[in-house]
Amino acid sequence: MGQGMVADTDYTRRVGGEAIAARLRRLSEALDGDTARVYAALGIDFEQRWFGVLNQIALSGPMTVGELAAVLRITHVSVSQTRRSLETAGILVSQADPKDARRKPLALTPKGRELVERLAPLWAAFAAASRDLDAEAGDAAALFDRLEDALARRSLFDRIMDARAG
Repeated sequence: MGQGMVADTDYTRRVGGEAIAARLRRLSEALDGDTARVYAALGIDFEQRWFGVLNQIALSGPMTVGELAAVLRITHVSVSQTRRSLETAGILVSQADPKDARRKPLALTPKGRELVERLAPLWAAFAAASRDLDAEAGDAAALFDRLEDALARRSLFDRIMDARAG
């Protein structure tokens, strides 16, 4: 089947912006699937959801769940789930903060540091492939920036509620 045929039979392409959430999920699944295939092909036991948390700690040093959630702009719950998974895998450990007992920064274990060192060249290849894909797609990252900015100005919830009232 030719490329034009795919577009004709693809509901989400036909309806355009009406299916933006479905398109984003589909793209996310495709990218996550290829990422998982890369790790599996190289015999690396790594979950893609770990990347953001692990990379931030590798770059910035120990960070709390709240700090990670703020930097990654994801929910506290999502970071907590990832933290538990990384701790279970022996990659991260919660540390006690001597200055504030309420703070529990997450830090790399020796196993975590070894993993990050091992993955650094692969992550560089991921970054290069992502830049190439973004360029081929005509600067998709800029489009995502605009989409995030539009949602920050007015949420989808508000837009739906306004459309219902109108």
